[in-house]
Amino acid sequence: MHGSIAFVFPGQGSQSLNMLADLGSGYPLVKEVFAEASALLGADLWSLTQEGPVEKLNQTSLTQPVMLTAGYAVYRVWEEEGGIFPDFVAGHSLGEYTALVVAGAVDFADAVRLVAERGRLMQEAVPEGVGAMAAIIGLGDDDVKQLCAEEAHKEVLAAANFNAPGQVVVAGDQAAVERLMEAARVAGAKRVVMLPVSVPSHCSLMTPAAERFAAVLETVTFRAPRAVVVHNADVQSHPNPESIRAVLAKQLHAPVRWTETIRHLARQGAMTFVEMGPGRVLSGLGKRIEPSLTMLHVEDGKSLKATLEAI
Repeated sequence: MHGSIAFVFPGQGSQSLNMLADLGSGYPLVKEVFAEASALLGADLWSLTQEGPVEKLNQTSLTQPVMLTAGYAVYRVWEEEGGIFPDFVAGHSLGEYTALVVAGAVDFADAVRLVAERGRLMQEAVPEGVGAMAAIIGLGDDDVKQLCAEEAHKEVLAAANFNAPGQVVVAGDQAAVERLMEAARVAGAKRVVMLPVSVPSHCSLMTPAAERFAAVLETVTFRAPRAVVVHNADVQSHPNPESIRAVLAKQLHAPVRWTETIRHLARQGAMTFVEMGPGRVLSGLGKRIEPSLTMLHVEDGKSLKATLEAI
């Protein structure tokens, strides 16, 4: 492989029933990692991923620790099989916490408690049904920003995730999001999809949650990362604990700048990306952002073997 290696970790939206079932059957370490997280939270997270119900799996306060644990479990198997340590790590929104654990910036147990509290505070900040998120496919970033300004009507409405060229997620008050969806169709969007989420992340509705979460972050020990971590909120790396805490609090209400994150990593020399965790969402986005990059993934025995051989 030429160039540096970057590991990327998925966030909310990549969860599904039976995820990691194949890897879990072949590697006891997967269930051990889930058991550790389950003991911390008093909930059987592995059973939830395998048996559901899916409505419970999709609750923000549970989805967040489940996805952190899933990504970390995949990495631990990779490590056990002799896989190399990455030069760079990044995670999509919640996935940033998995990246920080893998980089040694925070202990797994602390991260589990953090993301569970993060999910709880986010859910409390906006009652279910008040906010919404929608994916807009086929319009440019500036076009979506302009539509947000036009359709807000004094409500909260903002571009929340810049996922890839022509793929932007918006968040805000539900009525405002619905107005924008209709306006986007009129403007020529190829697809407009309301997302099945219980919280409007990465917009100003999350500011109260971010303020409360900042106090929680102060109770956790952070260290300088062993790999370069590129953060969503500012597309920067933060080597000291105080700046890590600050950018994690900001992340709750700031947009996810994923397109810029991948391009930044590529400019730093990362040519091979490995998505670690359920699904292949980030692999698909990466190819759309920079077609020249090599995108690999690890989520089951077959992909683990293939990626180990490729690298």
